[in-house]
Amino acid sequence: MTPARGFSLDTKVVGAHPIVNHFLKRLRFDEVLRKHLPRPNPRTQIPLPHVLGFLLRNLVLSRRPLYGLGEWAQVGIPVLMGLEPEHLTLLNDDRVGRALDRLFDADRQALLTDLVVTMVREFDLALDELHNDSTTLTLQGQYKQATGKSIRGKPTLRAALGFNKDYRPDLKQLVWILTVSADGSVPVHFKVADGNTEDSTTHIETWMALQRLVGSANFLYVSDCKLCTRENLKYIHAQGGRFVTVLPRTWKEDSLFKDWIQTHTPAWEEIARKPHPRVQDGPPDIFVAVASPFVDPDGFRVVWYKSSHKMLRDAETRGSLLEEAIKALDAMKAKLERPRSRWHTRASVVQAVDAILASTGAARWLECQVTSVEKPIFRQEKRGRPGDNTRWRRRFKTSFELTWTLRQEQIAYDALCDGLFPLITNENISSLEILDVYKSRQPLVERQHHILKTLQATVPIYLKSISRIEALLFLAFVALLVNALLEREVRCAMERRGIKKLPLYPEERACKAPSAERILEVFGPVQRALLHNKRGVLIQRFEPELNPLHQRLLGLLGVPIAAFDNR
Repeated sequence: MTPARGFSLDTKVVGAHPIVNHFLKRLRFDEVLRKHLPRPNPRTQIPLPHVLGFLLRNLVLSRRPLYGLGEWAQVGIPVLMGLEPEHLTLLNDDRVGRALDRLFDADRQALLTDLVVTMVREFDLALDELHNDSTTLTLQGQYKQATGKSIRGKPTLRAALGFNKDYRPDLKQLVWILTVSADGSVPVHFKVADGNTEDSTTHIETWMALQRLVGSANFLYVSDCKLCTRENLKYIHAQGGRFVTVLPRTWKEDSLFKDWIQTHTPAWEEIARKPHPRVQDGPPDIFVAVASPFVDPDGFRVVWYKSSHKMLRDAETRGSLLEEAIKALDAMKAKLERPRSRWHTRASVVQAVDAILASTGAARWLECQVTSVEKPIFRQEKRGRPGDNTRWRRRFKTSFELTWTLRQEQIAYDALCDGLFPLITNENISSLEILDVYKSRQPLVERQHHILKTLQATVPIYLKSISRIEALLFLAFVALLVNALLEREVRCAMERRGIKKLPLYPEERACKAPSAERILEVFGPVQRALLHNKRGVLIQRFEPELNPLHQRLLGLLGVPIAAFDNR
């Protein structure tokens, strides 16, 4: 509504700031931050915790670049963003960058521990089952200064080429290692490592950090196959720890079992029927399990599982790869039969065939033969139009024929292995519990990686200072923590009150598992307006209008409605 002439309407965004502030207050974020930050500079115009708290709120709610933070601050209410009104004109990317420098100088490991311990106590978070995984943070640029050198007496990260999980092997990267609790998928530990760090070398250090956090080794540590090295497993077991992970294909136990089932019939036991992962009301995914007939050298349990959906996917994948490879070989065969072929030696033809099989992954099921054929070619001895007395000279030109056959024995061997995957553990729990630990709850870490890279837009990283990148990634972890706690509070409250669904989606469609993203989005349009006369005197306040859904969500989150008023 446009105000009458002589009046001005000051509209500010309230959004979900009161909700974020509620969780930061419960985490005692400002208090913990002040405790561990370096001594403040008396000439600082904006207190350092205010700047870092403002940047953290931006990571949770909006994710603007550093140069856009001042503009973002203008549309909000300063006190809700952790600022004072006089700070708005002082905010700029240089000031935020210097705040990140100061955060880098702090003891971030002690800050992290203090924050997580506070969170565990305040939210009564269970730490009996912890899931770990890593991903790559791809960098855009050369980052020539990110060589691991010390900055102000502190070591820094080395941006380097490595196994890139974003499929960009041409770009430098850092490795992000995250551990979450199975209780609500709440992050409890993180580390950023050099870009060329091998995942299998990080687990002992991570496990030791988690042991210090939990206060004992009495927790279940779950990770992917990079955990599964003899050194890692034996160390955790010797320290009294427990683990569940995937047995890699490179271990001899994998090939032993697959060879064994070619001549034996395992005593499969059905342990679960789970809903179709993609098709609503589709056929269930049936899981069967059997203990490995071979004894592990270190006495660990190896359980083999077979999934009905994975069986279909494996067969479809094999068929697709074979189809792709045969199509490429057909095209190459046609080129070989042309009068002028680009391949002039048998070695070049074999190399091209090997490249096709390697790129399609079908070398295992196809056997190719390259045969040299000598074909006579006749040319007249002299130039000119040929006649009855023209003499002809015969030469031989080498051409190549390409044929292939299916390796039926290998195809049949792999068909018996379709749907198989092995899990290894030292925990004395049932096959179903082992399956649920890995199959149902391990993907929770992947979701946090998705939030980090997409919703928080952490990558690509445009900061060029590696020390500022490390400080920003610390705040990104705290932002993940706030998001996860928000989701956990809503879902736990729904379970306690017997609420099955909330009308969170557009057109009031029901949502069974509310996400932090959607909850924050629902509060996004909430505003507060102040009406002033031409002299600048406040005439009327228009407090935020909260609809029944807003009020219901606030009740589930434990946020008082008054947090949105009197601002």
